[in-house]
Amino acid sequence: MRLILIRHGQTSSNVGGLLDTGEPGAHLTELGREQAAAVARTLADERIDAVYASTLVRTQQTAEPLLAERGLELRVRDGIREISAGDLEMRGDDEAVRAYVGTIFGWAQDPDRRLPGGESGHEVWQRYDDVVAEAHAEGVGTVVMFSHGAVIRSWTAVRAENVTAEHAAYNPLSNTGVVVLEGSPREGWWAHLWEGEPLGGERVEDTAHDGPAAEPAPHAVGR
Repeated sequence: MRLILIRHGQTSSNVGGLLDTGEPGAHLTELGREQAAAVARTLADERIDAVYASTLVRTQQTAEPLLAERGLELRVRDGIREISAGDLEMRGDDEAVRAYVGTIFGWAQDPDRRLPGGESGHEVWQRYDDVVAEAHAEGVGTVVMFSHGAVIRSWTAVRAENVTAEHAAYNPLSNTGVVVLEGSPREGWWAHLWEGEPLGGERVEDTAHDGPAAEPAPHAVGR
């Protein structure tokens, strides 16, 4: 199966630098909607059999242009939502962001670690696995999943054979950045593309306002 994981478009919480991980979450900004339209254009030559989005409204809004163009039905699944910020929800101060990003990329050494009120690495990876396994079980060829920056980076680092935790920590995904993998839950996954910049290029880029999930975390993995 070909698995295309796309981070949602820009939201007002991204612009504010806030840890917005709860439902329903912020809506897309005007730029975010332009980014969503650019995703559909960029994937024009890609065969797509199924489209998933998380339960957070920003991923569903990002999927809308692609769904309209392909005539596909959106499959909404809680398992591919963003990693919970727990007690840090809607904070944007440096201490909170460092704690959130540091915990996530600290899972490489301690996957049982969790933020207060948040999730462990094992819990996050399992819920994401469940959605990927569901798609694979249907026998579809290519699946697009509109998801979130931190969870895409974390899941890919632990499930793709050729992506390390260090790579995921040092290489963020901007809004509508994409990771493309091929494989299966049983045989494993191989990443063929890690595109951190927005699909559609510089015209829809605003890396200064793409939120805490796009923060690099070198301190979390060490050198």
